[in-house]
Amino acid sequence: MMSFGFTRLIQRSALRDYLEFMLLVAFVLWVTLSVDAVDAQEVAQEVAQDVAQDAAQAILADSTGSAGQEVTDAVNLWVKQGYLNYETAVATRCSDEAFVRRIHLDLIGRTPTPTESLDWMQSDRDRDKLIDSLISQEGFVQNFADFYDSLLMGRTAEGTYEQRKQHQWRAYLEGMVRENRPWTEVVEEILLARPLSEEQKGAVWFLYERNNDHQKIAESIAPAIFGLRIECAQCHDHMMVDEIKQSHYWGLVAFFNRSKNEKSEGVLRVSESAVGGFSEFADIEGSSTPNYLTFLDTEVVPEERPEKSDKQEDSDGLYLTSERPQVGRVPKFSRREKFVQEVLRDHPRLALAFTNRIWAILMGRGIVHPFDEMDSMHEPSHPELLDWLSKDTKAHQFDLRRLVRGLVRSEAYQKSSVRPKGAEDPATFAWYIERPLTGEQLARSTMQVLHGRGDAEAVGIFRQQFPEVLPRDYVTTVKKALFLTNSDDFDRLIQSSTAPDDLVPRLISSGSRKDQIDQLFQTVFARTPDAGEREAIGDYLDNRRDDPTQAMQQVVWSMLTSAEFRFNH
Repeated sequence: MMSFGFTRLIQRSALRDYLEFMLLVAFVLWVTLSVDAVDAQEVAQEVAQDVAQDAAQAILADSTGSAGQEVTDAVNLWVKQGYLNYETAVATRCSDEAFVRRIHLDLIGRTPTPTESLDWMQSDRDRDKLIDSLISQEGFVQNFADFYDSLLMGRTAEGTYEQRKQHQWRAYLEGMVRENRPWTEVVEEILLARPLSEEQKGAVWFLYERNNDHQKIAESIAPAIFGLRIECAQCHDHMMVDEIKQSHYWGLVAFFNRSKNEKSEGVLRVSESAVGGFSEFADIEGSSTPNYLTFLDTEVVPEERPEKSDKQEDSDGLYLTSERPQVGRVPKFSRREKFVQEVLRDHPRLALAFTNRIWAILMGRGIVHPFDEMDSMHEPSHPELLDWLSKDTKAHQFDLRRLVRGLVRSEAYQKSSVRPKGAEDPATFAWYIERPLTGEQLARSTMQVLHGRGDAEAVGIFRQQFPEVLPRDYVTTVKKALFLTNSDDFDRLIQSSTAPDDLVPRLISSGSRKDQIDQLFQTVFARTPDAGEREAIGDYLDNRRDDPTQAMQQVVWSMLTSAEFRFNH
């Protein structure tokens, strides 16, 4: 790599402008060294990569603040370099109207109220201030608790959601986000399942809900915590991903196969035996291998293994004593504890997976896509950026708010969702990637529109119909279409807008038709209508003056079921 000493010219205050500097480099090389334009561009790219690497390292070394500006600078730096490498067209900055809706949905999980959007539009329109305000709200806690619940536990029937709430799993997730607790601490607590306080009781539910299905436990841990899918290695080494071995699958199972659900006097716990759990797994050729305690990117954890002919005897002497009823007996050699201490802590994939997942939530796809297949088959689009962000995340104790703040302040996040001509690959992040609202976001936004409160009353209805969270590809199914067009539940929600301050009565009592339509668009879409929209809706309402309530409900229905409302863009 050639640097020509240029790195010393890159100061932290000028990081956003370094690409323009690279264009100057190319021009100088072309003029002074008689290098043709193509070669000059190639040399400039080479220099840019070297400079960007050094500049990013400088940011990391100076990364002492809590506001997340270093994160924003690094994202801008590497994504701009990606535009140069991919030679892609880039979208313009999104409008303020688009931003205020987008940031409310991404941070607090609902659309803004008319007052929230109009007050900001009539202020100085400081995007950073709006971001800081939203991150500090309770809605941020609820929105990210929703994400963590779906990514750690998966979708399920409403009865199981009630159990999660009853056994304090939901409260545990909310506390984690509200207190901005390090992800490393949370993961250790849910895998050990030995709560040290009343506030940690809900951590037991991660293992408990899997109901002694140790393979299901392993298959949940791998993607949620390490960003990997290991199911294909159950019967043989992964056929497409060389680094994932069958021994990793059964080794991860072995760390948890001594665990057992127990319930005593209403107290849930996941006990662990000091004996057993030794077995062998067979590959497709019939060869057998012991299930040693091991996992990807780690050494085998030493464990005394009895002979096949030996019968292990369980005894109190194999356990430590515990005074906590929700813990029970703890083995002196605890496989779960060994996993936490010797595999989980400092595992290189922990910060990578966490960072990539948060990026995917906010950017529409991961730097590695899909976000739960971070293997050699799925290369990162911006490897240096992902490496820097994960190191920074780890250095700042997995500070969720800092990472989120830094990402949503970036130029990539604030791009228009209109894909520019010539931009084809979403992995460039050259435009904001539209994504469907989650069931929870749809429910809270619908309640906000109809009743002026973004609460969770309708969440159970919507998440059963719209279960996808960060889908690879979005498909409108017959089930979803029928729900939106012919569902009694959805119809009742719209018809329930009857209180004086609810949407439909408020619109009908408004002054002019123009005022009605303007308020309607501001409430549902967080924008003003254009002339054509005003005319079309005005004509529709005018032709149905005999039943203005039903006519307005029909217009509201058409807007709530539109792609503009159901997607973040």
